[in-house]
Amino acid sequence: MVQRTIEKWREAGVEVDQDVDLSRIADDAVIHSGSRIQGQETSIGPGCVLGAEAPAVVENCQLGRGVKLKGGYFSGAVFFEGANMGSGAHIRAGTILEEEANGAHTVGLKQTILLPFVTLGSLINFCDVLMAGGTSRKDHSEVGSSYIHFNFTPHQDKATASLMGDVPNGVFLDKKPIFLGGQGGLVGPARIACGSVIAAGGVCRKDILEENQLQVPPTPKAGTRAYETGVYRGIERIVENNLIYIGNILALREWYRNVRYRFLRDSFDHAVLDGGVKNLDLVLAERIKRLGDLAGKMEYSFQWLEANGGDAKAVETQKRFASKWPAMRDNLLEKMTQSFPPPEKFSQTLGISLPRDSYTEAIQFLVPSVRETGRAWLQGIVDDASGFVAHL
Repeated sequence: MVQRTIEKWREAGVEVDQDVDLSRIADDAVIHSGSRIQGQETSIGPGCVLGAEAPAVVENCQLGRGVKLKGGYFSGAVFFEGANMGSGAHIRAGTILEEEANGAHTVGLKQTILLPFVTLGSLINFCDVLMAGGTSRKDHSEVGSSYIHFNFTPHQDKATASLMGDVPNGVFLDKKPIFLGGQGGLVGPARIACGSVIAAGGVCRKDILEENQLQVPPTPKAGTRAYETGVYRGIERIVENNLIYIGNILALREWYRNVRYRFLRDSFDHAVLDGGVKNLDLVLAERIKRLGDLAGKMEYSFQWLEANGGDAKAVETQKRFASKWPAMRDNLLEKMTQSFPPPEKFSQTLGISLPRDSYTEAIQFLVPSVRETGRAWLQGIVDDASGFVAHL
């Protein structure tokens, strides 16, 4: 059991750094022997249990009520109420697990955002994604064991974040779940609609934009052929998916600022929400940087295509992207500093409608008209951020 002094923790085999604020650790939190607590930004809420299966390192993370981190390394991540991870986890900055989102053993996450109830199996590498879908712990989006999100290309770029479900639909907890079959993978940047099922054992290399589809990924044709690293072909889809992803992160940040704040009960809740907003800002900055890195690779690509008889349309698109990137970047950076408040009618109705006990139950309690008003507000933020696609 957590004690109120560092000395007693150490006697129990728990390392607590001097810069940890003890007032940010709940009296009833349980930290098992061998675990380490680090960082002045760390906050551990009531009912949390750390290191039940193996030692846990928690560094500058914010944990809500009843979070269970069974073993592994957790740095710069945010865990809302009831989230949990199995042992062997490696969870890095920019990651957010919302209510009851969870993973089994040996899961690696970085800048990964899981909306409520999303479940990950074991032996998964799932970095640079946002996943939504599902309505409850019995009806949730799931990623099968031994799944990989491929987020680094042969061209050495990481403009590859993937969207499974989306924020305007996912936050209202009323969409069908997504199922990614085990022993498979997804090549980013991709968009996968709610209700999608990707069969086990394959690597998906395409978007699934229509809901309620089953995709059985094809096996690429075997062989060896000429390939020039750093040369892109069509980039419209890559740029579009990146801008839509950025728009969804902006929308989720506004949801946190305008809706989630209504459910703050104490300092632990405040710490989790503040940490969530901070991580969303971190993700935004990273996505804009990575898209800029991609723009910087265009000159070599279109020059090579021109010299080697490449597709003229691809050349022109790449030139337009490179030339328009400074304006796109400035537009996106400006949006990072802006607020996009909801319609007044939505805010007023929300204030009347929401019970305060449970965030997920309150959202599910919303009447359809309020949901649709909120959905339109969030979708407007996404559309505004992705408007530059029309100029490519």
